[in-house]
Amino acid sequence: MSADFYHEDDSLRGNRAADDRDRYDDAAPDDLRSWPDHSRAGGVTMTELELSDDDGSGDFAAVAYREENYWDVYLLPVALTQDFKGVLHALRQQPSISGAIGLLSIGDDFFVIVRVYGDDVSLFLSDVTASVDWQVARDVLEYLDIDVPDDEDLDQVLPAGDMSILADLGLDEMELGALAGDLDLYPDEVLASIAERIGFQQAFQRAVDTMG
Repeated sequence: MSADFYHEDDSLRGNRAADDRDRYDDAAPDDLRSWPDHSRAGGVTMTELELSDDDGSGDFAAVAYREENYWDVYLLPVALTQDFKGVLHALRQQPSISGAIGLLSIGDDFFVIVRVYGDDVSLFLSDVTASVDWQVARDVLEYLDIDVPDDEDLDQVLPAGDMSILADLGLDEMELGALAGDLDLYPDEVLASIAERIGFQQAFQRAVDTMG
């Protein structure tokens, strides 16, 4: 089965809320023209983030968005790593004029990238086989209208969704595919590399460091 089977662009919907954030010093790229310039209501007051560490999990969900010429990155409640609809809702609450990017790292297994602007949603799942063991991965495939892979396909690490989800920010399809398929990297390491290539490495690292 080829990777093209799981390559699909999306434009749909979702909803939910997040927390206070600080301005960090990563300069944002000037051009996000691939995202529609819809008008939209102002920001939302965020609640104080409380990270749960009693399960020893390294899972996290982060949101990145551009405000003026800088990127802001902060963590969402860790429970949202298992709540796909909640992630969509949280990303919709961002006041950014160019939408929001959600970055989910789950276990040692896979990551999810979600990009939201108004009613426009793009998704990328690093490994479709994760849907066998993880409900959040199944929820992503359901949103993309892609079936959970059959048993004979479970030995293939294939991504699903929009391979060009970050192309306008400088990360093309081939590079994203190569990162997703690098079995020597953990999901959080891949997301850190993506943050570096897009231009919000410092903000991303500082947000992740708050997990302790």
